Amino acid sequence: MRFKYDHDFHIHTYLSNCSSDPLQNPTAILEYAKQNGLNKVCVTDHFWDENIPGASDWYKDYHKYTQISKILPLPQVDGVKFYFGAETELDKNCKLGISKSRFDAFDFVIIPTTHLHMKGFTISDDDYNNPKRIAKLWAQRTLAVLDMDLPFNKIGLAHLACDLMGDTREKNLEILSLISTDDMYKVFKKAQKVGVGIELNGGDVIHLDEDEATVLKMFHIAKESKCKFYLGTDCHHPNRFLPLSKNFDRAIDALGLEERDKFTF
Repeated sequence: MRFKYDHDFHIHTYLSNCSSDPLQNPTAILEYAKQNGLNKVCVTDHFWDENIPGASDWYKDYHKYTQISKILPLPQVDGVKFYFGAETELDKNCKLGISKSRFDAFDFVIIPTTHLHMKGFTISDDDYNNPKRIAKLWAQRTLAVLDMDLPFNKIGLAHLACDLMGDTREKNLEILSLISTDDMYKVFKKAQKVGVGIELNGGDVIHLDEDEATVLKMFHIAKESKCKFYLGTDCHHPNRFLPLSKNFDRAIDALGLEERDKFTF
């Protein structure tokens, strides 16, 4: 059976400072779920655990647990399960911004290894805007996460083809093309072994008309490695939800994903 777009496990709310949109609230998210026939949605506001030293000012000032938990309790309606999650961070030294005990506070946690626009925090000054180096960091940072002792049954790897690796779309495509096939196999074989979810992100698949082969190459390898996938719009505003379904459908068909390839937590 074909992989069904029946969930969204990467959604930001007004509590993420990069949204700050009062209309991006639980009511709007539930309406989006009902309009699209989704039975599971998860809020994943940005988060750095107060118990982990080294947060950037952006995380320290806006994205503590006391801030993002203000969304609770989440409303529940018949036919839609509403989960509480978070998008944490990985700094330039591969320090993860969540303690192991804090995972218990969330239904699901997504970990981005590709937020490489935060110069000095997630990437060194020397490596910033260096496509060859970033292509190697893609594998090194992701493998560093996969080598951690974490509850991978409730973790997803967010936007692995993220535009934020390069400062332009063209630079990002260059970086994706420089990631070696060997590195991709290393990452996804390890990902399959630990049981982490692989995210198909709305922003990653929105540019398939421009370079489908380059964008989807890693996900073909992930599928060949028998990884499990989930969908995440990564939406920060309500008007961004609805245009993404056709992009998910195109990626699902291009990858030949079936229900047995779906990640659940």
